[in-house]
Amino acid sequence: MNTRTLTGIIALGAAAALALTSCSSGGSGDGDGGGDEKGTITLGFLPGWTDGLSTAYLLEDQLGKMGYDVEMEELTDAGVLYAGLAGGDFDIYPSAWPEVTHASYMKKFGDQIEDLGGYYDGAVLTLAVPDYVDIDSIEDLQGKADRFGGEIVGIEPGAGLTEQTQKVAMPEYGLDKDYELVTSSTATMLATLQDKIDNKEDIVVTLWRPFWANDAFPLKDLEDPKGAMGEPESLHFLGKQGFAEDHAEVAEYIKSIKLDDEAYGALEGLVTGDEYQDDPEGAVDAWIAEHGDAYPGILTK
Repeated sequence: MNTRTLTGIIALGAAAALALTSCSSGGSGDGDGGGDEKGTITLGFLPGWTDGLSTAYLLEDQLGKMGYDVEMEELTDAGVLYAGLAGGDFDIYPSAWPEVTHASYMKKFGDQIEDLGGYYDGAVLTLAVPDYVDIDSIEDLQGKADRFGGEIVGIEPGAGLTEQTQKVAMPEYGLDKDYELVTSSTATMLATLQDKIDNKEDIVVTLWRPFWANDAFPLKDLEDPKGAMGEPESLHFLGKQGFAEDHAEVAEYIKSIKLDDEAYGALEGLVTGDEYQDDPEGAVDAWIAEHGDAYPGILTK
């Protein structure tokens, strides 16, 4: 993946908001109402979480080619997203981490949500530092809080990554007494990371894979000998209750989507990168032109 700037992902959020104004005004419903032919499907996602952002625009393209109108609904918090999906406020969440990271949300809302299938295997949560920091393991953070200002820099308070770090990893490694997990947003975390790297200062952040920042910044994951950040998991498409029955064609198609590291990395790189920062649909077109033929399920026309 090419190096990308933080400006790209921030600007993309604004572009996504503008894209909403051009979406169909039809409401989310069954396949017989709404849009020109097959109805309207609404995708709910958090624009700051670039896995969901990337796959949302991929699905917008693919479902449009299948004859559906697609609405993009931006949300700001994982709890609101899961509650909205469970309540039928929108149809699909295009990149969930239900097995580990979002397990608490699935425990609360899972009986009102349908799993439409996994599209990527081997996703992991991490704590990471710049590659110039002479620490290689989470356990090596013990007794070194002063070097990091007593902070682990995190993302949104409602993120599963935040919960796993704060409630499991920090106590497991004895970091909860000397460190504070500072939460705000993914964009703020990345801006802080950029500033620290520019000044060659120590910082430890919460991250995950797959995520474009792992290639855009000179980072290394800290070893996790106790497995406190959780086991690898798959990324899934989730639907509201009854979705597969109401939209059997879409559910069957979504189940067929499988992305490997190369395909996923290229998709996220284009959607969040500088070249297409104001044109996520153009980024998906470019990805399909380059990778579509390699993945039989992807509709190229």
